[in-house]
Amino acid sequence: MGSELIIVPIIFGAIFGVFYLYFSTRNKERLALIEKGADATIFVKGKSKSYTAPVWKVLILNLSLLLMGIGIGTFIASILENYTTIEEGPLYVGSIFLMAGVGLFAGFNMTKNLDKE
Repeated sequence: MGSELIIVPIIFGAIFGVFYLYFSTRNKERLALIEKGADATIFVKGKSKSYTAPVWKVLILNLSLLLMGIGIGTFIASILENYTTIEEGPLYVGSIFLMAGVGLFAGFNMTKNLDKE
């Protein structure tokens, strides 16, 4: 009964400790590099000449293709249920997961094309 009261603060303390050590050592390393005269542009990540698509575009693209894949999978399963003798349960699950995977794969390929443009 009392172990929950001990374990929860230990977990939160460990998470806090990891983040505190990460940010404090990163700050100390940066201050040491600045004192030695290093260029400040080494601290900026992702500011290269290559263009990457915004995260929200990639997220919306993949989410929309996933939902379309689920819808198409449901539609295909209902058609197969009416015209074949395959059991209903595995048919729906299999076709939904198959089409959702196809949708995510298409989203991955379209995301690669977004990054090229």
